[in-house]
Amino acid sequence: MDTSWFLETLAEEGRLLAAAAEKAGVDAAVPTCPGWRTRDLLRHTGAVHRWAAGFVADRWTAPRPMDEPPEVDGAELVDWYRDSHRRLLEVLAGAAPDVECFTFLPGPPSALAFWARRQAHETAVHRFDAESARGGAPTPVATDFAVDGIDELLRGFHARPRSRVRTETPRVLRVRATDADAVWTVRLSPEPPVTVRDGLGDAECELAGPAERLYLALWNRLPVPEVSGDPALAALWRDTSAVV
Repeated sequence: MDTSWFLETLAEEGRLLAAAAEKAGVDAAVPTCPGWRTRDLLRHTGAVHRWAAGFVADRWTAPRPMDEPPEVDGAELVDWYRDSHRRLLEVLAGAAPDVECFTFLPGPPSALAFWARRQAHETAVHRFDAESARGGAPTPVATDFAVDGIDELLRGFHARPRSRVRTETPRVLRVRATDADAVWTVRLSPEPPVTVRDGLGDAECELAGPAERLYLALWNRLPVPEVSGDPALAALWRDTSAVV
């Protein structure tokens, strides 16, 4: 896992997020996050950046809550977001490769790789949100980055006990990026989903599409491009898969 790649992506995504939010204005509605204004998006993402940076900078090994964002608005809020993003980049770029601190998903080989990856995807999805508030064509998501984000979501977030995607009887869902060599098989049961990176065996439903659109769809920003098989299983995923 190339930490430098994630840091480069994080740097660009944060820059684009701030620029889109600035152009949209803090009062603009965020269509992809119903009920939010751009100010909510900036406050949330900036607070997450500072929370993440704190674990790495302080080598903090236990969970701790996020601090509340300051009561600033307008241009000051955009500046505060930019400062939050800058601080995060500085902390991650300056951290020792073997830094030990709190993480919350399986997969990455180190805490530093975890936070670089997690914050890159956090920022990319919220950059899409900011651009939806601004209007116009969104910045494309690179195929390889989108594939990695799907993998993080399926084999990271939904491997946790907190995943609400459950079925009373065993079911099999397949996820396929049609423009990449990337297929996942998700086995559902009363327990948390178990996902493997393969397309072996039969599946009762398949969610498919180009990696970029599939990535954003699985993060509940766009409709799933293609659904085949049992529509009830697709609906179950749609209704219960939001990460909380």
